[in-house]
Formats: sequence, structure tokens, C-alpha cells
Amino acid sequence: MATHRIPATPPEDRDGFRYRGGTAVLDLTATLRARLSSAPQELLATPRDLDRWIVAAGLVASSPGADDADLRTARALREAIYVLAGERDAAALSVSACKVLNRTAKTPAAAPALRADGTAQLKGSVAQLLSTLARDAIHLFGSRAIAIRQCQSPTCAIYFIDTSRSGDRRWCSMSACGNKAKVAEFRRRRRAEEGGS
Repeated sequence: MATHRIPATPPEDRDGFRYRGGTAVLDLTATLRARLSSAPQELLATPRDLDRWIVAAGLVASSPGADDADLRTARALREAIYVLAGERDAAALSVSACKVLNRTAKTPAAAPALRADGTAQLKGSVAQLLSTLARDAIHLFGSRAIAIRQCQSPTCAIYFIDTSRSGDRRWCSMSACGNKAKVAEFRRRRRAEEGGS
């Protein structure tokens, strides 16, 4: 009798990238670290960085061979997704961000493949993988039933899918941003108590 192994949940931080969005679509936006600071850090600086992100995201098992054009497309797609995630509740979405998403989605998509270990992987060029992400983004933003939130940490700009039962998740990661906020609040209360004694 065969036993079925449930694949382990991968860590949130892999190969220098953060995967806290609940979907690769939102995780792509985290490749511009410290976005809200005066000196954001570009994590997709080279085509090799894009290859690393694609592999660490679990889209493919080995480096797909990104080039400079793929890198430009990935960055444009990332920024369009970030803009649209922030405008999700707006009456009208950014026309230019929608154009980037729609243009990228026109490329033929990567083919999904089910592996013997029960995991899915995509097969295709980097352009096809980015097309798949753009198509997934269109479905994500086109569905009002999915709750997208932005981390409430003042130093974090990560968007995530809120799958909490109550629908009021505040942090991209409880073990990272949530824990920092709880520690800061604890210290603030402690100082207030010591100051009031």
C-alpha cells in the first residue's frame, strides 16, 4: 500500500527572498526590499537573480535561463502587481498597470506538470513563466472573494492573501513582523508601567 506524503511547507525566507504573500504573484512584489525606505534594495539586479527567485518560488526545479529582456519584464510585472494590490478596493484600477499585466499575460503560458511527489511545477521559458504569473495575477485581482492585505508593520510593504478565519490578519508573517510588533508593544507597556511607578 502506498503512503501519501504531504509536502512540507517551505520556509518563508529562501535563497535571499521572502515568500510570505500566499502566492507567487504577491511574493514577486517582495523582490524590492525596503520599498518604503529612502534606499530600497533591488533583489532582481541581474537575470541570474530572477532565475534564483523563480527556482526558490518553486515554479521550476532548475534555472530557466533568464536574460535582460526577461528581467525588465519581471520588474515591470512586479511593479504593476504592487500598484494593483494597493488599488484593490479602488473604484478604478491603474490603466498602465492593467496594460502591463495584460501584455505580459498574452505570451503563451508555461505548462503545468504534476510530479510523482505530488507537487506541481511549470515547464517553459522565463517569458512563459512570467506570463503564467501575470495570468494568475489577473485571476487574483479579478476575484473580489480573495482578501488581499498589506502588512501593518511600518517598515514592511508586503502584500499577502488573508486566509484567517476572522479575515483580520495584520502581519505578512507572525514570526517576523508580528513578533517584532508584539515585542515593541510589550516594551512600550513596560516603560509606561515603570514610568508610572
